[in-house]
Amino acid sequence: MGKKIAVVITNLFEDSEFTSPKEALTKAGHEITTIEKKAGIQVVGAKEHAIVTIDKSIDDVSPADFDALLIPGGFSPDQLRADERFLTFVKGFVQVNKPIFAICHGPQLLINAEVVKGKKMTSVKQVGVDLKNAGALYEDSEVVKDDSGLITSRTPEDLPAFNKAILEALS
Repeated sequence: MGKKIAVVITNLFEDSEFTSPKEALTKAGHEITTIEKKAGIQVVGAKEHAIVTIDKSIDDVSPADFDALLIPGGFSPDQLRADERFLTFVKGFVQVNKPIFAICHGPQLLINAEVVKGKKMTSVKQVGVDLKNAGALYEDSEVVKDDSGLITSRTPEDLPAFNKAILEALS
């Protein structure tokens, strides 16, 4: 039976870091729900290849509604981390040990939610310093799996390994 996956996303997300995991997840029978400040709006990827219509407002969802959380990279996580509602949403997944999948700049949202200390993680190189400063155990690897269910990757080049890891975690 497919799982319900929340995706927090806004404008300037890295196109492939949303479209590639979404395709892998939906092909495997999982249900994707996109979440932003307002339902029904369209957000556009940084490369303008992907346009996403938002399914739900952050005000209308709870971590209890989902089995896992996906945080695509690009400039989307940097924008979302300024909004306390998204930080609270992320913390809700951590508190009940639900899987979180973050790639590239995605860990920025986790840093601001203050949930990275002691966790094995990776990210795009320039966010690695922030992860270390926030207490994460940073590794420069294509995929890093933490015992908490957190799975992270660095860049679009890591998507095949990232998608494989998140599908295995959900099976």
